[in-house]
Amino acid sequence: MDFNLTDEQKLIRESVRDWWKRNCPIERIQELDKKGPPWPRDIFEGLANLGVIMGTVPKEHGGSGLDWQTEAIVAEEGGYADPSDASGTGLMGVETGWGFNIDRWCNEEVREKFVKPAIKGQKFLGIADTEPVGGSDLSMHRTTAKRVGDEWIINGEKVFITGTEEAREMSGGWWVLAKTDESGSHKSETALFVPANTEGLEIHPVYNDLGGGAFSHGSFTMRNVRVPDSYRMGEENKGFYYTMGGFDNARILVAAGGVGIARRVLEVGTEYIKQRVLFGKPIAKFEGIQFPLVDLYIELESARFLYQRAAWMHDIRYKEEGMPVKTSEATTFKPTEVAKWVAMAKWTGPHLAAKAAIEVMHWLGAAGYCDEYPIEMALRGCLGGCVAAEGAGNIQKIVIGRELLGREYIPYK
Repeated sequence: MDFNLTDEQKLIRESVRDWWKRNCPIERIQELDKKGPPWPRDIFEGLANLGVIMGTVPKEHGGSGLDWQTEAIVAEEGGYADPSDASGTGLMGVETGWGFNIDRWCNEEVREKFVKPAIKGQKFLGIADTEPVGGSDLSMHRTTAKRVGDEWIINGEKVFITGTEEAREMSGGWWVLAKTDESGSHKSETALFVPANTEGLEIHPVYNDLGGGAFSHGSFTMRNVRVPDSYRMGEENKGFYYTMGGFDNARILVAAGGVGIARRVLEVGTEYIKQRVLFGKPIAKFEGIQFPLVDLYIELESARFLYQRAAWMHDIRYKEEGMPVKTSEATTFKPTEVAKWVAMAKWTGPHLAAKAAIEVMHWLGAAGYCDEYPIEMALRGCLGGCVAAEGAGNIQKIVIGRELLGREYIPYK
């Protein structure tokens, strides 16, 4: 694994960094966070013009053909520029991670109508998996899909969905998991693409979330929603396995975004403690502040290594499986080994951002507690990655524990 960035990666990083700086200074991000959804079209289109929304989609499908290591670098820059984590979860984790998954398993009809416009920033694609009875335990899901001729009739409810308003306004849609037989096991799940404007799909008002306020999170019900069989993602009853791959995609990007938030928080805090004078000296000289900064910096570099390692393994996995259509099994790393590293990265990035925000808020005192500095916004935003986005924190630990202890110690067996 080479830790040196290629010339292309450096160019992409600088281009993305410069775009955020010119078009979305921190003052605008703070305004968007207060104003609420939907996410502005110009940000979709601006980043799409750089080729980094769904950048890992192959060039022959309209994407940029970026590897996951490069896309993760883009996600870190997004987290740094937007510490509210609205874009980190919405544009990177959800649209880029799941947009790639939709492209990988869809047919040409869905690709032309939805994937290619989304790559251009004209539509929003996402994932609708969680249900009122549970999220991570797929056996508890109640959404059903019954095949009638060349159509699927879907009934059920999905909750805690990122981008409900964005998908509605931009005529996008979601990767939806539904049960297609009565067994109740993970082998009974089929993945379908469901457009947001489909008859029978009712989108409910957005949630009033703690953070990431500029991007919508909501729910919808499906009553006899009909989609053609051509909107099926991959094979029937294989949706669980395809969905697990999508979570790996998204979790890497959420992890990288968390590292970007932590980097921004520490940068703000570092500048503050060098300038803030107490008892005749900069407070950066006090061991009680300097040593925590050092500890957090070490953790920051460690967290970056974790997401880079996970992305590197992901690239090898997809290279061996074959792109854009899966043609063989990965051999260098087992899917569960990749998932372990992804889970470690996803746990670490957002939790480090939260830890850094709380620590830096102590350094700034009252200034950190109000919106004069973006620390309070960062704390609210990164908590979404800790507890919800792309799987709850404890689910990441179950994945890691499974690989450390063996499958006989899985709590759900």
